[in-house]
Amino acid sequence: MTVDTVKNAESTPDQEQPYKELGLKDDEYARIKDILGRRPTDAELAMYSVMWSEHCSYKSSKVHLKYFSDTTTDEMREKMLAGIGENAGVVDIGDGWAITFKAESHNHPSYVEPYQGAATGVGGIVRDILAMGARPLAVMDPLRFGPADAPDTRRVLPGIVAGVGGYGNCLGLPNIGGEVVFDATYAGNPLVNALCVGAMRVEDLHLAHASGTGNKVILFGARTGLDGIGGVSVLASETFDDSAGKRKKLPSVQVGDPFTEKVLIECCLELFAERIVVGIQDLGGAGLACATSELASAGDGGMHVYLDRVPLRATGMTPAEILSSESQERMCAVVRPEDLDAFMAVCAKWDVIATEIGEVTEGDRLVITWHDEVVLDVPPRTVAHEGPVYNRPIERPADQDALQADTPDGLPKPAREELLDLVKTMAASPNLASKRWVTQQYDRYVRGGTVLSQPADSGMIRIDETTNRGVALSTDCNGRYAKLDPYAGAQLALAEAYRNVSTTGATPVAVTNCLNFGSPEDPAVMWQFEQAVKGLADGCVELGIPVTGGNVSFYNQTGATAILPTPVVGVLGVIDDVRRRIPTGIGAEAGETLLLLGETHAEFGGSEWAHVVHGHLGGLPPKVDLQREKLLGEVLVAGSRDGMLSAAHDLSDGGLAQALVETCLIGEVGARVFLEADLFTELFSESTGRVLVAVPRTEELRFTDMCTARGLPWRKVGVVDPESDALEVQELGSLPLAELREAWEGTLPALFD
Repeated sequence: MTVDTVKNAESTPDQEQPYKELGLKDDEYARIKDILGRRPTDAELAMYSVMWSEHCSYKSSKVHLKYFSDTTTDEMREKMLAGIGENAGVVDIGDGWAITFKAESHNHPSYVEPYQGAATGVGGIVRDILAMGARPLAVMDPLRFGPADAPDTRRVLPGIVAGVGGYGNCLGLPNIGGEVVFDATYAGNPLVNALCVGAMRVEDLHLAHASGTGNKVILFGARTGLDGIGGVSVLASETFDDSAGKRKKLPSVQVGDPFTEKVLIECCLELFAERIVVGIQDLGGAGLACATSELASAGDGGMHVYLDRVPLRATGMTPAEILSSESQERMCAVVRPEDLDAFMAVCAKWDVIATEIGEVTEGDRLVITWHDEVVLDVPPRTVAHEGPVYNRPIERPADQDALQADTPDGLPKPAREELLDLVKTMAASPNLASKRWVTQQYDRYVRGGTVLSQPADSGMIRIDETTNRGVALSTDCNGRYAKLDPYAGAQLALAEAYRNVSTTGATPVAVTNCLNFGSPEDPAVMWQFEQAVKGLADGCVELGIPVTGGNVSFYNQTGATAILPTPVVGVLGVIDDVRRRIPTGIGAEAGETLLLLGETHAEFGGSEWAHVVHGHLGGLPPKVDLQREKLLGEVLVAGSRDGMLSAAHDLSDGGLAQALVETCLIGEVGARVFLEADLFTELFSESTGRVLVAVPRTEELRFTDMCTARGLPWRKVGVVDPESDALEVQELGSLPLAELREAWEGTLPALFD
């Protein structure tokens, strides 16, 4: 085949190139020519187009993401071993242990090919964790779909759930939590966010850099094929176009092989243990183009890559295709020459294909040859770290004031005699209904380290069998809140994830995020994004925990219809002994007291009640008080540590009514509840900073005295009644647990079985 070489590019400056089809703008193409002093070769054009895409370069978000670093204090950085800009964030949790965790998006591929899109999303985030030197321990999956009863949701949801479960189950990684949310704005653009957490000893931390002249560059793992080419430059960096009722032609979605990745994980961990890896990078979005340019850019020299050495699984691939391929289950390592034989021996032991494809060189150029012809010669920093940076126009949406003025105050509220039926109706609504139909397709307990998983408030996993040290994780976001007020909405997502972790008895220590928004070319979307970033960063400062990394996913819209702004926030917590974790379901000890911690106000803006009963979105979301959340967390952790709590469940979507339903059904125990005068507000308000706890009678006085001394409001709202098979609400009557379970657990199977 004819290959476009650097020599040919110099002699044919006027040759037309398909840069627009590859997602580059006129000025971006002109800048590439200015950097190189000539037109780019086909391989160079491919590399720049994928690395300068929105997905890889963050060109529309960089100016705003800087706010995270600017607001992070020295105290917040103290425990951070790696942060924003690395494959994943890493925090020191004591006793020589470090935890790495991160969330990523695989939204558009999962719409096009639900199973493989979701599966390779899991595979990609697992390799990010592996690349830091850690053993992956568990995954989570925050998911968003269109209306639960929509035909297209019936197409994408089962495939996405099967892909998440199929890949994670084959890897032997438990799925310990996540979300499933339905809203009309996600129709045609589901959100598939994946999170992975891993553990390692502090000294095992690895970073992505190519240092040491003469060191070898090794590509190992699966062979390179044609799958996924164009995924980051077209599929993940543009909106779906529904003009004329047709979708534009889309590139192929990556195809995953979890069994290959499972072997790759074990191979990498042995390589790390042998101390024979200088630097390492996984191959995900943008494939070799990303791995080689980022390794070279972060190193102290240049790199020469012999592209014709790359093992292929398709014939006739061009250099541009090899560089752009997003074939899965591949890693790229930098190895000292004296360690090369040992490296290859470990790969051979695990039957992992490993090929020396290059070396670290002096100077500051990334040079790639194809059968001795130079097809790429670029300064790697211009590819990986010095791409375009846009300060996009920002404008508060014209209808934002009207949206906030349209409060739910005037919506008809149920009569007293209708309240119990409403409890059941709400429990059966798609967003509040049990997600067991989804989670039963995941192996939540493989490897034996899982302590808590869905439907617990947060997932928890043991990382050290000797001391029973563990970590807890929760992801949260209410897109309706973020639509009403993106600054407050991001803080509400942070507050709920923080509260969920605290509710299990763990101390929150760090944050990751997956920021899902519409087109950055829409000034209203950029206003939402800017506000959400500031809200999250300011909230983290107030709570004293850092953002260690994350992901931005733009262009989540179909035509002119953008998704709800969805800044998913993940919070990591640490617990020194998982045996003292607090379960979500109430137990069978008679007479345990149910206490409601926090204060309840008539707050229904963006609430599930307004959404389910009236299809209404307007007003302001609940007020967030992060100092109250911090105090609440301290009280819950103290209650766990001192054995004062037998169960706890946070109040969020659906309010107290939903918390009561879930804690009774999860514990399979009845309860008698005593509420105050405004029963509707008591049951369905979504005021924040509240947790329902069950306290043994012997600990009630000690616990309530602690709450009073610390200034945390509390009141008694009921008692556990193991002799009852119902949830009894004073003055309203009883709801048999069997009826509640049928309502709560029947919705998703009826829709998707």
